[in-house]
Amino acid sequence: MTEYTSDEMMSVAAARALGDGMSCFVGIGLPSTAANLARRGHAPNLTLIYESGCLGAKPSRLPLSIGDGELADTADAVVSVPEIFNYWLQPGRIDVGFLGAAQLDKFGNINTTVIGPDYAHPKVRLPGAGGAPEIAASCREVFVVLRQSTRTFVEKVDFVTSFGHGTGKGDRERLGLPGAGPTLVVTDLGLMRPDPETAELTLTELHPGVEVDQVVAATGWKLKVAGDLGTTPAPTEAELRILRDLKRASA
Repeated sequence: MTEYTSDEMMSVAAARALGDGMSCFVGIGLPSTAANLARRGHAPNLTLIYESGCLGAKPSRLPLSIGDGELADTADAVVSVPEIFNYWLQPGRIDVGFLGAAQLDKFGNINTTVIGPDYAHPKVRLPGAGGAPEIAASCREVFVVLRQSTRTFVEKVDFVTSFGHGTGKGDRERLGLPGAGPTLVVTDLGLMRPDPETAELTLTELHPGVEVDQVVAATGWKLKVAGDLGTTPAPTEAELRILRDLKRASA
């Protein structure tokens, strides 16, 4: 079997969550890697949408930002940013929003704004929201991909940039948010999904070679583990070849 890294396993697992024919609102970084891997592999009819206004982008390499000219050059159409948000995103026309995070809590709330309890004088000031709050609110469902550690997986985020499930099941409905929120979290250790009764993130799959204790130790809350815990299938040679070709083209 071809050897692979934990980051490659994470990218492949995230890509597999995207089905052929879906529409996906893509963030830069790990989400973009996974989405472009899916489109080049099992989901050639996946429509990639970037908040800069690019619909149906087919980049030959990983974009450096949402303003990368490669996205516009390869898109089916380029529309205004207000159209992306007002016509495509907010009415719920996009299947999946694919996001990263600096912090993620046990109810899938995302922080990309500040680290530290004082907004005015934070320990770290992060890039901010961009379009992520609207993506988290309005896409039919949200996938989150990020490397797992106690620094990123915290019991309560320092700042709620993008609303997940709030403090538990029912919060989204009370606020009138149309999308289902985070339905899948993909890390370099495994997969998490919200518990259907509480909406608390629960470990449902381990990546090959990973033990439950490793995931628990890398989580900043008392992580729940599914009774029918599964194992993620290892990346295939074809998936790794596509991913590595994509990375080489982007180097």
